[in-house]
Formats: sequence, C-alpha cells, structure tokens
Amino acid sequence: MTTTTTTGDIMAKMLDPETQDTSQQQQQQPPPPPTPPPPPPQNRPASNYPLSSTDDLSSLSKPPVDKPSRHRHASSSSSKSHGSPSVSASSTSLSSGHLEALHQQQQQQHHHQQDEIASIQNATRLSTVQTRTSTFSSASRPPDFEVVFAVNDPENPKNWPLWYRCWTIFACSYSTWVVVLYSSSYTAIVPGLMKEYHVTNQPVATLGLTTYLFGLAIGCLALAPLSELYGRRPIYLISLGVFALLILPCAMPSSLAEIIVVRFFGALFGAVMVSNSPATVVDIAHPDYLALCMAVTSIAPLNGPVTGPLIGGFAYQYLGFRWANWIVLILSGAAILFMATIRETYAPAILRAKAARLRNSTGDDRYWSRFDQKVSTLQLLKTNLSRPFILAATEPILWFFNTWISLVYAILYLCFVAYPIVFKEHRGWSTGQVGLAFLGMGCGTVASIVLEPFWRSIINKRTSKFDIETGRPAPEAQAYIMTIGAILTAFGQLAFSWTCLPVSIHWIVPIIFGVPFGMGNTISFIYGSNYLAGAYGLYAASALAANSFLRSVAGGVLPLAGPAMYRNLTPQIAGTILGVLEVLLIPIPIIFYQYGERIRGRSKVIRMMREEQAREDRRRMKGDKGERERRGGGGGLVEDDEKSEEGPPGRAEEDHRGGMVETTTTRMGEGQGQGEISGEGVVVPSSALTTSGVLGEKTVRKMGDEVV
Repeated sequence: MTTTTTTGDIMAKMLDPETQDTSQQQQQQPPPPPTPPPPPPQNRPASNYPLSSTDDLSSLSKPPVDKPSRHRHASSSSSKSHGSPSVSASSTSLSSGHLEALHQQQQQQHHHQQDEIASIQNATRLSTVQTRTSTFSSASRPPDFEVVFAVNDPENPKNWPLWYRCWTIFACSYSTWVVVLYSSSYTAIVPGLMKEYHVTNQPVATLGLTTYLFGLAIGCLALAPLSELYGRRPIYLISLGVFALLILPCAMPSSLAEIIVVRFFGALFGAVMVSNSPATVVDIAHPDYLALCMAVTSIAPLNGPVTGPLIGGFAYQYLGFRWANWIVLILSGAAILFMATIRETYAPAILRAKAARLRNSTGDDRYWSRFDQKVSTLQLLKTNLSRPFILAATEPILWFFNTWISLVYAILYLCFVAYPIVFKEHRGWSTGQVGLAFLGMGCGTVASIVLEPFWRSIINKRTSKFDIETGRPAPEAQAYIMTIGAILTAFGQLAFSWTCLPVSIHWIVPIIFGVPFGMGNTISFIYGSNYLAGAYGLYAASALAANSFLRSVAGGVLPLAGPAMYRNLTPQIAGTILGVLEVLLIPIPIIFYQYGERIRGRSKVIRMMREEQAREDRRRMKGDKGERERRGGGGGLVEDDEKSEEGPPGRAEEDHRGGMVETTTTRMGEGQGQGEISGEGVVVPSSALTTSGVLGEKTVRKMGDEVV
C-alpha cells in the first residue's frame, strides 16, 4: 500500500546515522516488486450532480492532497520511490528541490484553508437555507468511498428516460393546477354560501379566499426546506394526502366559519406543489432545455385562477356549492395517484439513500455521501422563515419589486370579485357563464408562454445589457420584457373598465381586453421572478420567497374590499382607479432597465455574493495551479491521464452554456457535469460563480499556468 512521506519523516531519515550506514546494503539488494494500490470500490468519476443553493459553501473545496482521482494512482510509482520503506535508500535522501516542493505544497494548503475559513464565515452571515452541514474530516471519510453519480448513472434523474421525465413534468403541472384552481373556484360559490348560512356581508363570505391565499403563503416558506431534508417524494405524498382530506370538511360543512378555517390549513399543505414543483423540474431537466420545461410546466398552474371560476361556476349552477368541492377532491385524488408514480428527484436525497444502501448491503461503514449530515429541522425552519423578511426589509430592490408584483397579483384576484358583479349583476349572466368570461385572461396567459422564444430573442438582442464577465444577458435585459408586461397589464385593466359597461357595448369587447391583461400579468410574474433570481444568485430562494409571501397576502386582502368598491364607485370608476395605479408602477421596470446594474452594485447582499464569488475563483485557481505543479513536479515520471483528444497534455476545455458548466476531458468522456468541476473534483453550483447568477457562453482554455 502506498505510504506518503511527510517532511518530518524525511528529515528524521536523513539525520538517522543508522539509516545512512545501511544505505549501501539496501542499494545492493534488488527491490521487491511494488504492491499495486487497492482498486477503489467503484468506478467513480468526478461528481456530476448539482449542488442546490442551499448547500454549505464549506464543502465546495477540499485540500488538493485529498483528491481521490486517477492522478493519485497514476503517480503511485513516484510516491513509492519517496515513501515506501522497502525501496532503495536513495529515496530517503531527497534533494533539496523535493523538500522545497513539499514545503511550498504545505504553504499552499495553509493559504487554501485560510480562504476556506473566510468563505465559511462570509457565507454564514446571510446565506441561503442550509439543509446540512458538510464540514467534516477527510481522514474520517475515505475519498474512494464517497457515493456520487457515475456517468450515465440511471439513478440520476437527469438520465431518466425522456418519456418518464415528461410524465414527471405533467404530474407536477397537473397537481399544481389543482391546488391553484381550488383557490379561485371558491369565488364562484360565494352566493351559495351566503344563501345557505344566511350571511349578508359578502366580504365575510369572501374570507375563504383570503385564508386560502394566506395558507399558500405560509406553506411555501415551511414546506420547501422540508423537501430538502427528507426528499421531495415523501413530502409530496404526505402533503397532498392531507390536502385532499381537508377538502372533505369543506364539502360537508356545518358552518361558514368551518370552511374559512379549514381552507387555510388545506392551503398550508397544498402549497407543497406551488413551492416544490419548479424545483422538481430543475432536478430532471437538462440545462439546455430548462427554460422550455419551466414554460411548459407553468401553463396549467398559471391558468388555475382562470379555470377555477369556470369549473366552480358550472358545478354550483347545476349541482350545488358542495359539488364544487367534491370535484376538486376527485381531481386531488388523481393528483395523488400521479405523484405516487414519480420517484425521488432530489439528488442529495438519492445519494444519501444510496450510501445507506451500500453500507447495509456490504457491511462497510466507510461508504458516505457529502449530504449525510443535516442540520436540525427547527434550525432550518427558523432560518427559512426569518431570512426572506430580513431581505424584504433591508433590500431596496425588493421594496420596489414586492410593491409592483404584489399590486399586480392583488388586482388579478380582485377580478374574481369584479367579473361576477359586471357580468352577473349588470348583464344578467348565470354563474357558469360568468366563468366563461375569464377565458380572455386564460388565452392571454397561454399566449405569453407560447411566445417565450420571442421574448427570449428580444432579451438576447439587448447587447448593451450583457454581463461583461459572462457574455450573457444581465438581469436588466429581463427588465425590458417586464416593461412590456407592465404596459399590457395597465392597458388591459383600463380597457376592460371602460368597455365592461354599459350593456350596450357587446360582451365580447371586455373579454377581448382580458387577453392583454392576462398576458401582462404572466409576463410580469415570470420575468420579474427571473430578474430577482439573476440578481441575487445564491440568495434567490429567500428573495423569491419574500416576494411570493407578500404577493399572496396582498392577493388575499384586496378582494375583501372589492365588492364594496365596485358597487359604490361603479365598475368603470373602480377599475379605472386600479388601472391608474398600475400605470404609476410602470416606471419601476423602466428604472431597473436603465439603472439596474448600478442599483445592484449598491446592494449589501449582492456585494457580499460578489466577494464570495471572487474568493471562490481565487481558491479554485490556486487548486488548479497546485494540481498542475504536483503533476509536473515529478520530473516527467507522471503521465497526464487527462489529455484532451484534440489538444496537448493538461488542457481542459470548459464550456459555459445556459447557466451550467460542462467540462470535457477524456476522463469524463463528454460534458456530464451540472456545475463547474473544480480542481478537487467537486461540483460548484453555477449560481456561486457569477455576479448575476447566470453563466455565459464562453470557452476557457487552460494550458500550463496560463488561462486564455
């Protein structure tokens, strides 16, 4: 077995006279055949699973000396000549050059550890939600026994068959649609509830919508971290099961208060689909097709608020208000069956289970995964529930974005109160027909998603808004599309208000103006979220959680004032006031398009993220340089086993595409990584590498000590 000689061992042998006296005898004896190193238990390439933004940055780099790679085995003959006690004594009398090289290596490791400590201290000030602690001793965890995804590993969700990944996207999209549909279908049965329980105050009956949106807001904060502790699949099934059971009291209620309270807890568990289904899509989608997969997944959920009044209206009209809940229960049962067919998609949970399975089947406790250790659930919830509000209170970017998005979302849900007043009370439509009036907004939502390639082409043409470091569009390029969405939203709202009455205006006219209104809402939500994700990078989860929470609260509160406002001010005046508010908010995306980069530069969180990125880049460059020096310091005895098929030794090509980095070497075969492969074979999350959270399309060629 290979023995590594430390500096202390070398000096002791050089100063030991007994060793020097016997050196000539050892030179005369032929050295025994070297014992080959034991093969690793499995063929392990570099890690190719993505680290989520919740991972501890302290695990992103290990000391280069602990690297479990072919370089270690390839240089075994060299290390034996220096460290094996059975070889010739000339190996113990090392030259001063070798001692100096070892001394430089120790200094590099010392500086490397100092940078890592500083990185950990910086990340723990205000990092994303951590689901584990990964500061462990490499001595207690043998590198050769680390469990990772192999190349083309069938357990890796990104390597699942295409048909199964498409089915996964469909199941998540459908289940999320059911949860969102249940929020707005309640507005169609409010007249039936008021009649059944003799309620004369419509805002009181509307509280069922408010409590449901409050439950979604809180549930998104609580259930997202639990899925990263225990995996997505068990959280999906348990939460959806409870969600379905809590529909029963609403289908067989004894009082209106029971419905209002139970809907809150139902939404609390149903929020699992709203918060985690996008993460599941990220788990299984290839980076090149992630945008397309997210667009397809969002078609059904974004139409949930529109189809809710349609389904609930006809159910109430022909079957009664209870059947609006029974239908949702049936749809929820189908959602549970669909999600039961989906395997676990969260890579850390899969690797934890794989390591445990290997330990049980082999009886060898040395198998481990970097995700084995976890923080307590209480600490995780405490962090996840507090950080979004800290960001919302201290970040000026979020002040403006939360105000704009929250108002747009609140006006959208106010439409579910305004449309029945306009079309039922003034135009005399039935409850089911009122649901058909929402089809204009639904068409606008679908059109905005179908036009995603067109919006993307506009973003890519904003060359003045490209990130210099990455070569990709900066977040400010998203603001250009956000401006279009803000204008369409205000235009649709004002046009609907001016044409909904009098009844002499044909009914199709206000419905047609629902198309730009729905399109503007969808564009504002999608690209507003993209801007926050790109701007905050590692902290995007907390920034988006704060935005989602506040907009859900606003969407639940404003509809309470809707009935009185539309009846007292008339639909035309009330709608005009809301449209003017949206017009006043149009400058927000315009300002961020023009001055967004300067505003981001003044953000304390984003500055800290950039400092962390710079520190990580320096640490990675030191690791790469140290690795090249170790491979080249053996006097040509070590042959580089990582030659590119089309380039000289030691050259690796790293392609930055679509937010992920693929490393191409003969060891990897093809670019299989979903993150940048550092010098220690560790995958670095893409969001940790750029100031905007998006990597650019550029090629970095490393040759010798130069980076071109």
